[in-house]
Amino acid sequence: MSLIVLLLLPFLGSCLAALLPHNARNSESLLAGLVALAGTIQVAMLFPQVADGGVIREEYTWLPSLGLNFVLRMDGFAWLFSMLVLGIGTLVALYARYYMSPQDPVPRFFAFFLAFMGAMLGLVISGNLLQLVFFWELTSLFSFLLIGYWHHRADARRGAYMALMVTGAGGLCLLVGVLLLGHVVGSYDLDRVLQAGDLIRGHSLYPVLLTLILIGALSKSAQFPFHFWLPHAMAAPTPVSAYLHSATMVKAGVFLLARLWPSLSGSEQWFWIVSGAGACTLMLGAYAAMFQNDLKGLLAYSTISHLGLITLLLGLNSPLAAVAAVFHILNHATFKASLFMAAGIIDHESGTRDIRRLSGLFRLIPFTATLAMVASAAMAGVPLMNGFISKEMFFAETVFISSTQWVEIALPVIATVAGTFSVAYSLRFTVDVFFGPKATDLPHVPHEPPRWMRAPVELLVLVCLVVGIFPAQSVAPLLAAAARPVVGGPLPEYSLAIWHGLNAPMIMSLIAMSAGVLLYLGLRNRFKRGLLLTPPLVGRLNGKRLFERSQVSMMRMARRLENAATTRRLQAQLFMLVLVALLAGLTPLLFSGLSWGDRPKIPGSGVFVILWLIAIACALGAAWQAKYHRLAALTMVSVCGLMTCITFVWFSAPDLALTQLVVEVVTTILILLGLRWLPRRIEDASLRSGSQQRARVRRIRDLILAVGVGGGMAVLSYAMLTRPTPNAISSFYLSRALPEGGGTNVVNVMLVDFRGFDTFGEITVLAAVALTVFALLRRFRPPRESIQLPAQQRLLAADVDTDLVNPRSANDTALGFMMVPGVLVRLLLPIALLISMYLFVRGHNQPGGGFVAGLVMSVAFILQYMIAGTQWVEAKMSLRPLRWIGNGLLCAVATGLGSIWLGYPFMTTHTAHWVIPLLGDLHIASALFFDIGVYTVVVGSTLLILTALAHQSVRSHRPSSLPRSVAPKGAA
Repeated sequence: MSLIVLLLLPFLGSCLAALLPHNARNSESLLAGLVALAGTIQVAMLFPQVADGGVIREEYTWLPSLGLNFVLRMDGFAWLFSMLVLGIGTLVALYARYYMSPQDPVPRFFAFFLAFMGAMLGLVISGNLLQLVFFWELTSLFSFLLIGYWHHRADARRGAYMALMVTGAGGLCLLVGVLLLGHVVGSYDLDRVLQAGDLIRGHSLYPVLLTLILIGALSKSAQFPFHFWLPHAMAAPTPVSAYLHSATMVKAGVFLLARLWPSLSGSEQWFWIVSGAGACTLMLGAYAAMFQNDLKGLLAYSTISHLGLITLLLGLNSPLAAVAAVFHILNHATFKASLFMAAGIIDHESGTRDIRRLSGLFRLIPFTATLAMVASAAMAGVPLMNGFISKEMFFAETVFISSTQWVEIALPVIATVAGTFSVAYSLRFTVDVFFGPKATDLPHVPHEPPRWMRAPVELLVLVCLVVGIFPAQSVAPLLAAAARPVVGGPLPEYSLAIWHGLNAPMIMSLIAMSAGVLLYLGLRNRFKRGLLLTPPLVGRLNGKRLFERSQVSMMRMARRLENAATTRRLQAQLFMLVLVALLAGLTPLLFSGLSWGDRPKIPGSGVFVILWLIAIACALGAAWQAKYHRLAALTMVSVCGLMTCITFVWFSAPDLALTQLVVEVVTTILILLGLRWLPRRIEDASLRSGSQQRARVRRIRDLILAVGVGGGMAVLSYAMLTRPTPNAISSFYLSRALPEGGGTNVVNVMLVDFRGFDTFGEITVLAAVALTVFALLRRFRPPRESIQLPAQQRLLAADVDTDLVNPRSANDTALGFMMVPGVLVRLLLPIALLISMYLFVRGHNQPGGGFVAGLVMSVAFILQYMIAGTQWVEAKMSLRPLRWIGNGLLCAVATGLGSIWLGYPFMTTHTAHWVIPLLGDLHIASALFFDIGVYTVVVGSTLLILTALAHQSVRSHRPSSLPRSVAPKGAA
């Protein structure tokens, strides 16, 4: 199994999970567990290839000129994280089978769960920094969906929103930092970045890019001052907390710090920012954890503290500290995931997580209690547990650090005090919950969970014990393989022995454990009586309150800015937009000037001048008629579009002319549907002369702006056309269209091959616009019973100005429109389909293509809507524009991925000649399938937009309002 298959497996599983029925909890968990287990086994089999510093690399050409190749890269450190992501994911999938209620939407849970697993795996094995940022943001998105899974709860919605805002903002900072880092190195390839440490640290942009990257990493791992979002994310289901907040999402920040450690560490800025944030987080999280009365809240703050410990180690600029950080990443994932699952079992069986209500559970759930106590001992750093060894390494690094005197004194003190707090909150988790008198006011009588629900906890606790008792025999090879890429060179000497004698780190451990027990005993009674609900001294530093206040302040500031700079009148907004565009175009000319070229000019043509004199007259007439009759104004604007089409033909651009002509038809219909929403202009002679004067001044102002913008564009165009172009981009496309693109129509080859990625972005935007219009207007859809309206009522409701056009009665007019044009339009449909297919097939070598063919087909369908009504066509033809859009995007993506699958850059065109009996030689290009995607997206998007607008018009003019009075002059 290659890395690309390993990456796609969770995403494919997510799609399958979303399709399973609601009550298939066993099937959902089995699917998720098998996907994660298959990935775990495959990654485990790759260990021999990365054990001795090897790197597995797969690269797929994407956009090499921009440094955007799709690179998958696995070394020892990525291997360790992949095992955590997939291995713990397997256990969580099994655990969730028993934790989730049958009433929960389980398919949605496992779909989000597997998608997050895929995003996290993509982040870990990315070999390109921009690709890493993409998966980084995916983890934020899917964690938002998982944290807010119980969206009916306000705390879940708030926690998900807070997590998305903080980590999303950090991701934007990370993106800017990565762009600067790639600029400094000259590449976004991770291998080159890891080898350019001296270049990066010596560059003038190093402080800026370092700060931006660290903001992204620290916000993701809930480090001070971004730590406040993690406790509020505990509103998620416990399987989510056990997965996201122990082994995956919150580890992404420290993963990035360790991943870029060879390139960014070793400077004073790195030391003070990273170790400072880690030390503050270590102390703050451990201190706040002692005062939590919710089991998951206690684990959340302890997670913050341990992440601070890892961050502090990575900030010490010591290779041995980096090894200790990697070791503690592994240890923390095992004991914290088991503790979260144990907390979920307690909540699941007793109905509460409140420590003050829980007591004496050891007699009711002895097996679960034993497992939780062992995992808590590992979290506290008790000997013979895996947490003890990495904690000893941490203590040793703080003792033997070489820095300023106050740092050498402060770090051991901070480490010892934090260790004291960790012992105290670990005792709260165990002694207060499992010992003492049996609780009597619980919602449920606790009992042991199902056997397989407890199995993941047992396996993780077993790992804690095995690593703690036999570290050299169990984890040493894995640690060496994972730490070597982080250090970026030979590993320093270190020992995983349990006993190193009575040295300074051991004395610090003894002090921390003794002081922690005394601290717990001194505060136990006050905890039980609920006297310490908030941590003293830091209770006022509420990160949630600060976040919400800052959010409210920014919203108020935005509203004030909006009120000051905008208006509700569309005309004024358009005026400001056009004015800003004009100023933006004039600004460069003020500094660089504008000059004409000496390119030979072609002789003028009287016919061409007359055509554009007609267009100018129509433009002025449209501006004048807009005051009286908008339909006449629209007709004149259409003449301007027709003149533009003729201009394209004049300058030998048949593709543009054909597209312009069809676009004119579609946009004319679109504007016609929108005109009926505009308010009617009513000229009242009683209006004051002052109002008339202001209106006249406004029109003159708009005329001046329009002339300025139009004249400016004409001047710029003339300046560009008169300049010689010896190295024009057109020569590049003209010379390579046929040999490399396989087509003689340069325009079409450019759109579907050379600039295929741009075209894909354009159809994606088109689809997004269509879906947005549909989403905004779908609430205006008329009821289904309106499908049965008589034809004349439908047509009369859709035509406001019928009586203005024909003096006959409304019923006669409707019947005339129904009987004469309707037959012709329905006969036109197959002809339009034939023309559309003709334009589509010939597009690669002759004028045509998917875009114009799709527009032609859309016009044919729109004519059916105009004659028979939107509801009738939807009931009889079942066009389903949403499916057209979705299938088109899938077809376009599949074409691009097919090129990558064959080892070529994204959307590379291949051509073939097939000899078919009776037809002869048939020329087929792979771009044909991409053009099919363009075709279907254009058809679906156009139909979706226009039918959404038509539904709005039908609802706005219900039959109950018939008959309508004749509209006054000036109505649309």
